[in-house]
Amino acid sequence: MKPNGIPRRDWLAGTGASLLTLAGSPKIGALPAEPQAPQSSAAEDADRARRMQWWHEARFGMFIHWGLYSVLGRHEWVMENEGIPVAEYEQLAKRFQPKPNAARAWARLAKQAGQKYMVMTSKHHEGFCNFDTKLTNYCAPKQGPGRDLVHEYVEAARAEGLRFGFYYSLMDWHHPDGAHCATNEDARKRFVEYTHGLIRELMSNYGKVDVLWYDVSWPLDARGWESERMNKMVFELQPDIIVNNRNALPGDFSTPEQEIVADKRGRAWESCMTLNESWGYHQADDAWKTPKTIVRNLVYCSHDAGNYLLNIGPKPDGSIPEESVRILTEVGRWTSRNADSIHTQDRCQPHRSNYAGFTRKGNTLYMHVYFWPGETVALAGLKTRVKSAHLLASGQQVKFQQDRFRVRFTGLPADAPDHPVTTIAIECESEPVQDTDYVRRERPRNNV
Repeated sequence: MKPNGIPRRDWLAGTGASLLTLAGSPKIGALPAEPQAPQSSAAEDADRARRMQWWHEARFGMFIHWGLYSVLGRHEWVMENEGIPVAEYEQLAKRFQPKPNAARAWARLAKQAGQKYMVMTSKHHEGFCNFDTKLTNYCAPKQGPGRDLVHEYVEAARAEGLRFGFYYSLMDWHHPDGAHCATNEDARKRFVEYTHGLIRELMSNYGKVDVLWYDVSWPLDARGWESERMNKMVFELQPDIIVNNRNALPGDFSTPEQEIVADKRGRAWESCMTLNESWGYHQADDAWKTPKTIVRNLVYCSHDAGNYLLNIGPKPDGSIPEESVRILTEVGRWTSRNADSIHTQDRCQPHRSNYAGFTRKGNTLYMHVYFWPGETVALAGLKTRVKSAHLLASGQQVKFQQDRFRVRFTGLPADAPDHPVTTIAIECESEPVQDTDYVRRERPRNNV
């Protein structure tokens, strides 16, 4: 993931330009522009819809960043940010000795939080493989852990009935060809074969895999990585898998990072975000998001049919930071009462309120009230007739009054009846549509 405070594309563009200029040689691969989706056939569209149906319904997943950087506890970019030499950083591999089956607690927490899938770092930018591989000794079974950490994660996810995927960083700060591949064709060929080989192992050794989450294509483009061949191999080995857009191809879904932005082209998208400001364990990072913020982010994603991939950064022993547990536990209490409003494939048109957000399932509009106004909750410009309403968490019926400019839900408790967000389920006679411009134009002014 990107370093703090600098947008990924800006940082990589600046760094890549500097390195390639200093090298003084023709570049083999360049930083890609935003991948453009080619025209797909009806059969390809149908297959993608089939593969992604579970993912759209899931809406909420857990991201896990865990590796050698966890030992230092100063952010996952510590090797680069502090300029640590490779030989010095390699020593962390011996100190990385997590307790057995730490992933079981991750999976239990994910399920409790209402998350339906998990994505774990199989290899981050540091180049250390958390899985068993024949291609390098810089991997968990041959270093401090002494075992396959990815295997433990897979078994933990399956035990809780969760889907799972692998994060894989194409960028590699450890491999000798990780930077030279940009300017040396022999290095590129070696590094691409190494990369494809590691991905082949991940796709071959763990049974059915649900997601492949590429990251950081620096310093090559799709041609340099041979990404078409890479994806072809992946789908031959895992025909039901879905892949993201970070190997410089469009993939199945877009990946806005640390922001919630629906894909403008209407493609599937997933917003990945941190619980504090770090992906990997950072012992001094106390900028924790509140449970209310997490719920609001989940609602924002679901409103536009996007997914929310929320990260935890386990400690070096694999335990989850206490604040992460506290936040996700409270979020889980909310999702257990309000799951129907989140796990839906439907996009939602209503969006205007200064104290609420919205999601939709069929003709049911869910109004998520973040800042409870008291005994009356009002919604302007709802053009669809309301048939009934109730508090989603308790099922309690809610009285309402509707005219052509607003609907008012009345007789509510003075204090919010659910925390951190109260959701009102509004049953409409057809798909709910809001038009606040109509209110602005047509509302009588001074009885005129």
